[in-house]
Amino acid sequence: MPSQHVLVLNCGSSSFKFAIIAASTGHEVLSGLAERLGDAAPSLKYKFSGTKTVVELPPHAEHKAAILKLVDLITELKLGDDLVAVGHRVVHGGEAFTQSILVDGDVLAAIQQTSALAPLHNPANLLGIDVATSAFKHLPQIAVFDTAFHQTMPEHAYLYALPYEMYQKHGIRRYGFHGTSHYYVSEQTHQILGLDKNNSKIVTAHLGNGCSVTAIRNGRSVDTSMGLTPLEGLVMGTRSGDIDPGLFAYLSDQLGYSSKDIDTLLNKQSGLLGISALSNDCRTIEEAAANGHKQAQLALEMFCFRLAKYIASFAVSLGGLDALVFTGGIGENSDLIRQRVIEQLAFFGMTCDHDKNQAARFGHQGIISTNDSNVIALVVPTNEEWVIAKDAARIAKETK
Repeated sequence: MPSQHVLVLNCGSSSFKFAIIAASTGHEVLSGLAERLGDAAPSLKYKFSGTKTVVELPPHAEHKAAILKLVDLITELKLGDDLVAVGHRVVHGGEAFTQSILVDGDVLAAIQQTSALAPLHNPANLLGIDVATSAFKHLPQIAVFDTAFHQTMPEHAYLYALPYEMYQKHGIRRYGFHGTSHYYVSEQTHQILGLDKNNSKIVTAHLGNGCSVTAIRNGRSVDTSMGLTPLEGLVMGTRSGDIDPGLFAYLSDQLGYSSKDIDTLLNKQSGLLGISALSNDCRTIEEAAANGHKQAQLALEMFCFRLAKYIASFAVSLGGLDALVFTGGIGENSDLIRQRVIEQLAFFGMTCDHDKNQAARFGHQGIISTNDSNVIALVVPTNEEWVIAKDAARIAKETK
């Protein structure tokens, strides 16, 4: 029986990631990135059979040209025959989608309606679906939503204390993001620790350029740090996270900022980049902090403090805490940040094991708390692409 492979696409505004994944095992047959789309020198980078290759695209080539080049590459490498579906990451599904779904006209219209809530993401996701539908006419297109996993949150957790009609008429509420990642690592954590899925309390921390924390009780999301948009919550690479909403009026009335200026400030110029005035890359900031750079040190302190506060508060959402899981680029690789956060959570009876923490880097999972800790801390590398591939293969099979 031939393997069921899924082409996974994650389209951004000027780039897209792609992978062909064996749905049953998670093995990546092909993976890569098309970047600088629309610029003077776009390119498509891919890895196949252990070899990395860079293909230069025509100047100012955009998504359609890049995806068509990917189609040519798939044909050239003879990978098309085993494809059963194309799985698309879609950032915002609003309340319309509680699970992954086969794309049709109604689904496209619903995704379009939520684009105002994710203007940097959903239009690019829709573009990817459109181009892939034309390029792979014989394959079902499956949408997998970042927000779907969080649709189990109770009303008291997802509502803002605004007039209720703002939710009723306009859908203004907390939606949460990184759902595929939080789902994947929580499932892995249940297996690794042998937790009873009917009686478990887990906090997952997805830490990358975008960061979010989720409280997961009995395998279901009950609270999360991101909100209506991916801006709310933790300090992130370039995003501010939580701020006083009164700042908007101050920036507008006193400093003359337009709404676009404010959006750019909070989404692209803040976070680790804004505080450090160096970089949004945690590795650069950690190195500078070690060399005595005061603002880099402050950026790390703020990042860890906000993260520890959220984790502690989510113990209230859960009514206790069994395990704390770190994942994402920073969560999987920064032993320094993990150690600092665990130290601030010592009142939970959790202690970081230095040697285990050092060992759990560069794709290695493992428990990083001491054996006598009341709460287990561990690192679980995320695999959002595999979640997308499994959902896409399942739905493709069900709709045959």
